[in-house]
Amino acid sequence: MNLHPDSQNLLDIIRQADRPPYEAMSVEEARATYAAGREATQGPPHPVEAIEDIAVAGPGGSLPVRLYRARPRKEGAAPLLIYFHGGGWVLGGIDSHDGLCRRLAAVSNCAIASVDYRLAPEHPFPAAPEDAGAAVRALAGMAGELGIDPTRIGVGGDSAGGTLAAVAAIEARDRGGPALAFQLLLYPVCDLAMDTPSHAQFAQDHLLTGDALRWFQNHYLGGADPGDWRASPLRAARLDGLPPAFVLTASHDPLRDEGEAYARRLVEAGVRVTSWRVEGMLHGFMPMDKLISDAVPAIETAARFLALGLGATRAGS
Repeated sequence: MNLHPDSQNLLDIIRQADRPPYEAMSVEEARATYAAGREATQGPPHPVEAIEDIAVAGPGGSLPVRLYRARPRKEGAAPLLIYFHGGGWVLGGIDSHDGLCRRLAAVSNCAIASVDYRLAPEHPFPAAPEDAGAAVRALAGMAGELGIDPTRIGVGGDSAGGTLAAVAAIEARDRGGPALAFQLLLYPVCDLAMDTPSHAQFAQDHLLTGDALRWFQNHYLGGADPGDWRASPLRAARLDGLPPAFVLTASHDPLRDEGEAYARRLVEAGVRVTSWRVEGMLHGFMPMDKLISDAVPAIETAARFLALGLGATRAGS
C-alpha cells in the first residue's frame, strides 16, 4: 500500500523545513527538536477525570509518574495500564506523550500511569529496563492506596517504550510477580539487529531512518550487547506464560517486521495476541493527531482492546 496522504504530507513538511536529521544533532538539540515536534503535531488535550503527578522509587532514584484517571475514585478500584513513552530511550518524557495517554485513559476507562524512566546517554542500558521493572513493582504495590485493582494491571508503551513494556512483562513472569493482565505494544522495538526486510525497505526517506536508529542505539547501548533480551525481547529464551497482548505496527515503519515477528512468537508460545498493521502509516504516528487523521482512530482502537484486556467498561459504552 502507498503512504497515506497525511503521512506523505508530514514527510513533505519536514523536508521543506530542512530540519537536520537526529544523527546530525547533539542530544540536547535532538531533545529540543523532538519536544517542538510534539507540540506542533499534537492536538488539544483530551479531557480526563483527573491527573495526579506522583513518584515511585527506582534503582537510580525517584521516578516521576503521571497518573491519568478516567473515572472518579468513588466508582471503585480501576484497571491500570503502566505506560512507557517512546523516543529511542534518548528523547521524550511524560509531556511528549500526554495527549496519547489522555485519550487512552478516556476511551478505555482505565487509569494510565505514564512513567518518566531514565534516558540515555546519561543513563545507558540497562537503566531504562531496570526503571521499568521497578516502576511496575512499585505501582502494583501501591494499588490499594491509588485506588487500583491489583488483578487488572497491564503494561504498555510505544516504540522504545513498547520494548520496555515487553521486557517488564517477561521480568514480572520470571520474578513471580506482580501478575500482569495485558500488554499494549505500539510499534515496539523488538530486535536491535535491524536486519529485517522492513529495515532495508524504509531505511531512507521515512520518518525513522536507518541512520537515526543507529544513532539511538549507540547512545542507548553504550557498548552493551544488542542481543541481550532486555534490549531485544524477540531474543528472549521463552515467551510462554506472558499476559495477552495487543501489538500494533505501521506499514511504512522499519520496525514493522520485528514487531510482527514478536507477535508471532507470542502466539507460538501460547499467548493470546491481537496483531494489527495500520496501513499507510509511518513510525510514531499515533501522537500526531493534528496532522495524521488516522492517529485518533488508531489510539481509540488500541484503547478498546485495552478495555477488553483489563476488563474495563469502556467510556461512552
